[in-house]
Amino acid sequence: MLAERKVSGKELAERIGLSPVNLSRIKTGKVSAVRFSTLEAMCRALDCQPGDLLEYIPDDEVEDHLGLRGHD
Repeated sequence: MLAERKVSGKELAERIGLSPVNLSRIKTGKVSAVRFSTLEAMCRALDCQPGDLLEYIPDDEVEDHLGLRGHD
């Protein structure tokens, strides 16, 4: 969504009052929860819907999706 809107992560973080490090953690899935107010601010800044930013991944697929599990 950032690329589509031509907005850098740093610029989005500034717009929504979040540190670039915390935004990076959200982007990489390294957080277990995101406040609704943060999600709302992101959607407002990017003119999008929550579904444009979120993807459901079942627990048993998370490690594979993030490249954390080695493959034989």
